[in-house]
Amino acid sequence: MAENEKIDIDEAIRALSFEQALSELESIVERLETGDVALEESIEIYQRGAQLRAYCDEKLKSAQARIEKITGDGNAVAPLDD
Repeated sequence: MAENEKIDIDEAIRALSFEQALSELESIVERLETGDVALEESIEIYQRGAQLRAYCDEKLKSAQARIEKITGDGNAVAPLDD
């Protein structure tokens, strides 16, 4: 899947916190890595995993933009004790 390809994220996923989405994504990766999932189910959970990844990416980019706005210099990290 191309990096710039837009993924439609299900509303149920958007209702999750970042931590919940990340946890579910980790579970999906573990299930797929075992290879014990039937082909059709693998496709379904892969699609959900792609949505979860896109959602987590959105949340991280949003948090980074907020931090950059706070620091005012475009750097995501600024020392607190200057």
